[in-house]
Amino acid sequence: MRNTVPVISFTFDDFPLSALEVGGKILRQHGVAGTYYVSLGLLDRDESVGRICSAAHLKEVLNQGHELGCHTFGHCDAWDTDPHYFQHSILENQRALAGVTPGAKFETMSYAISTTPRPATKRLAGQYFACCRAGGQRNNTGTVDLNYVHSFFLERSRERPDVIWDLIERNRKDNGWLIFSTHDISCQPTLYGCMPQLFEQVVERSIASGAKIFPVSKALAFVHSCSIPLAE
Repeated sequence: MRNTVPVISFTFDDFPLSALEVGGKILRQHGVAGTYYVSLGLLDRDESVGRICSAAHLKEVLNQGHELGCHTFGHCDAWDTDPHYFQHSILENQRALAGVTPGAKFETMSYAISTTPRPATKRLAGQYFACCRAGGQRNNTGTVDLNYVHSFFLERSRERPDVIWDLIERNRKDNGWLIFSTHDISCQPTLYGCMPQLFEQVVERSIASGAKIFPVSKALAFVHSCSIPLAE
């Protein structure tokens, strides 16, 4: 991977309402957009990350210029779920999206719960998406496995923001692709989210680093446009 400039993406798993109402507002105020990974089987439910979005919010997030990504219909654990059932849940999520927002299609996905998938699950998921986002707590440099693109979960370092600042600086020096992930954005975040003040600081420092800020699918297109060799 040999970008001429660093790239950063912001992603939200499960699509709790606060991710759009608070996190999305912060992104819009800074002129950038993110990716919301949704499990349509969870719509309108109260989950461990807070209230999940409704069907109307799916249209709203697209109208605001963000990306919708797949998180499987049933929020399937990437490791514990049978690979063929996982595949079924991918297809069910795509059908559900088409029913709610005709013409919309998932281009990318993120693995739920266990961010490390079974090898068979990884192969099957790769048939349907331009890339699949995982975890790893690092940025992407060198040769990138498109079925296992690394990301950094903000909630794991919300008490140590210096770790986040160091990673943004490392990504700047690497001209890498850094994907930030989280769930809810709230003044009283769940174990899986972060506070608005921290999130806004991350956005501001990312922009100040000179990085291109894109949703995941647009970031990948930018990487491809730079003619960088990527592992399929």
